[in-house]
Amino acid sequence: MSTASIVSRLKAVVPEYRIDDGGDYDFRFGNGGKVSVYPKTEQEIADILAYANESGQTVSVMGSGTKKGFGGLMESADILISLRDYKGIVEHVQGDMTVTVKAGTLFGDLQHFLAGFQQKVAIDPFTPEAATVGGVIAANDSGPKRFRHGSARDSVIGMRIVYPDGTIIHTGGKVVKNVAGYDMNKLFIGSMGTLGVISEATFKLRPLPKYESVAFVTFPANHMEEIRRFAIQLLDAILEPVAIELLNPTLAANLTGHGCTTMVVGFEDVESSVLYQENMLSTMKPSGSELFILSEEETKQFWHAFYSKRNDDNEFFKAGIKIGVVNSDVVSIIDETIKLENSEYIEMEAHGGLGHGLCRINLYGEEAKVIDAIKQMRNKAEQLGGYAVITHLPLTLRKELSVWGEKPPYFFLLEGIKKEIDPKGILNPYRFVGGI
Repeated sequence: MSTASIVSRLKAVVPEYRIDDGGDYDFRFGNGGKVSVYPKTEQEIADILAYANESGQTVSVMGSGTKKGFGGLMESADILISLRDYKGIVEHVQGDMTVTVKAGTLFGDLQHFLAGFQQKVAIDPFTPEAATVGGVIAANDSGPKRFRHGSARDSVIGMRIVYPDGTIIHTGGKVVKNVAGYDMNKLFIGSMGTLGVISEATFKLRPLPKYESVAFVTFPANHMEEIRRFAIQLLDAILEPVAIELLNPTLAANLTGHGCTTMVVGFEDVESSVLYQENMLSTMKPSGSELFILSEEETKQFWHAFYSKRNDDNEFFKAGIKIGVVNSDVVSIIDETIKLENSEYIEMEAHGGLGHGLCRINLYGEEAKVIDAIKQMRNKAEQLGGYAVITHLPLTLRKELSVWGEKPPYFFLLEGIKKEIDPKGILNPYRFVGGI
């Protein structure tokens, strides 16, 4: 069907000024659309999908575009649904500690709103000021504090989903103690928008911490086994950190000024508890390592820098990968990045959670060397019994490399669910595991 015909049909759903027949011009990362449309209501989203499903038009879904380089093998679908104008707080029940929000709302805006009530959503995604709520949920994005607070699967208690045929469904509810039926939320969280468009999400909330701090434990070179032993000791102790994150020397130098392998231990509680845990950490510190503790204000500045996007992306070829391993094997992953940096002459900013086993690596440098490093890191992860997912890469290279790796043994289940919900395969095609 021609672009003019698609635009003509969409005009019956949304006003013409919210349709861009020039589509999305940023083709480097794909996942765009020949025609972009900007709905402002849930019914408009449903009507757009119903039309696309009926006419067999493929659909991409985008929030603010922070994850355009994550998955997907198409430069442009027929229609790009942008949720940039579909935002706002739907309901906040302070006493019940829940909030319902539209999917196009910026995650940072949601957290700023909740901070006025001394509350927060206990998820720590990257680039929170730019990422949308729907994008965070669809990618199940999280950071170091996943160790204590969990991910979107632990915070989302209800959603409204628009199926590919335009049907609107509800999952979960708006109360924390909701135990009726299957937990359908988890079906959509992390599915990269291949099963439905998230319209609204309801989160359970946590109070803002009364006090927080971060401690850096720095280690000399080639002390990886000592780091592993210390991490196990920390996990077995009575301490209750929100994060135990290991940084490779490159990332540590950029964030802390200490160019050595660094363990970041984050605390959140009342001030007396945090100070007690800081003192205990100082007594546990291995000999030969150094301990630096940030003030509360310095801690906030550190976390802001940690989650923020690097500003010099245009100067280098960049890629991103996420690796999942047994938590103690994070030490081996970080060690591998150090070796690769020295041998490949590229820059690798790497960190991994010693409590949950998830690692994130940003790679900068010459394209061929970055691609070779991705392959070597994937091999290392698989040798350890883990996996590696490419979270950021230009479209042309995503067509050559397998973003998700080999199909998992349970792939037939994922494929069956996709065929049942989206039999025509119109929604975010090729965006998820195995080309779903």
